[in-house]
Amino acid sequence: MELLTILGCVANAGLVLALAPLGEGVLRKVTARLQSRQGPPLLQPYFDLLKLLGKEDIESGETPRVQRGAGYLALATVLTVACLLPLGFRTPLAGVGDVILLVYLITLAGICTLLAGWGAGSTYALLGSSREMMTMMALEPLFAVSLVAGAVQTGSCQVDRVLDGSVYGTGGVPWSGLILLMTMALAFPAFVQRLPFDVAEAETEIMEGALIEYSGPKLALFKYAQMVKLLVYSALFVALFVPWGSDRGFPLGWVLFWGKVLVMVLLVTAVAASHARYRIDQALRHFARLLAFAVGALVLACYGL
Repeated sequence: MELLTILGCVANAGLVLALAPLGEGVLRKVTARLQSRQGPPLLQPYFDLLKLLGKEDIESGETPRVQRGAGYLALATVLTVACLLPLGFRTPLAGVGDVILLVYLITLAGICTLLAGWGAGSTYALLGSSREMMTMMALEPLFAVSLVAGAVQTGSCQVDRVLDGSVYGTGGVPWSGLILLMTMALAFPAFVQRLPFDVAEAETEIMEGALIEYSGPKLALFKYAQMVKLLVYSALFVALFVPWGSDRGFPLGWVLFWGKVLVMVLLVTAVAASHARYRIDQALRHFARLLAFAVGALVLACYGL
């Protein structure tokens, strides 16, 4: 059993590592088409990562350790989240992780960006980290509320039980589940740091924000982690809100699951291509409204509604 668990974790991590740049390539290509451009090749993200990884890793003698290790921690965190998800198969860590661990890991992925900016010490990096912190405080509770609502419906905190459409319960589709579905759909582009909610990096405004001082392999790690995050968060959304059909076994269940993940990527792409970036105050007001609806849905879930 332990060997199967290890193999399952390796398979999940390897799958998202292999597909993440392709998902980014689809996003870039579709965005270009929506804006009447040809766009880069689908495989361009792979070439970008290889180019960054092949560059010299330049460090000064005063480079803080936290700045050196933040990229590794960011990628390791999202890969650990992938091991807690049913990516078209049984969850590798079924019965081991719970929703509290999942919430911690999701939060840690954002904290890595904060550490990167604070360690760099640049004005732009500190500004980007400040925005990232404000966004996390308003945004991360949304996923926590959704996971807690699923735990309430199932009566269990085990992640493999919660990530099975549990927000809808077993007696039809309750109001709480519908409200959480709409709330998370509206907030989803912010979780994967895409327009109109990429206020923490804002290339044309604060020049990559917290990552402005990064280059070469360390920047590649953060870019790779962001690509993986797009797939992992899409898979998490699918498992929590639209899991139907994914339990039909291989290959049909696997194809259905990743088809729904592709739909999530395309929805993020359509929103990013058609909306201008929000200001930080606009984004925070938006998240506050969504959090209010999510908390209301959690109250309804506690009453079985």
